[in-house]
Amino acid sequence: MNGDNPAQDRPREPLLDDLGKAIVEGREQAAFLWQAPEDGDARARILELLGVIRTQSAGQGRREMPRLCDELTNWAKASPSPQQVDILQDGFERLYKLWSAAKSGLL
Repeated sequence: MNGDNPAQDRPREPLLDDLGKAIVEGREQAAFLWQAPEDGDARARILELLGVIRTQSAGQGRREMPRLCDELTNWAKASPSPQQVDILQDGFERLYKLWSAAKSGLL
């Protein structure tokens, strides 16, 4: 770490494009489900966001993200449970990491 310039010491987050914004919002909605696991509006929004993420990532030539969206869509439609919410949160974290790696040029 370089103590002379704190801005260089922070990890850099990629600028959010439309795909990144959808992933971040999905991650927030999945986190909200811990408080209200039966919230139909949050679940509907997650399904909508997964459709957007799937379409946009497929349009960018990504292969893993659309498959992950399909898997998460099945989980989002399942009966509410702590395991389901955990899987949705983990899935959005994975989508974020894939998007972030692609934005930084690693993928």
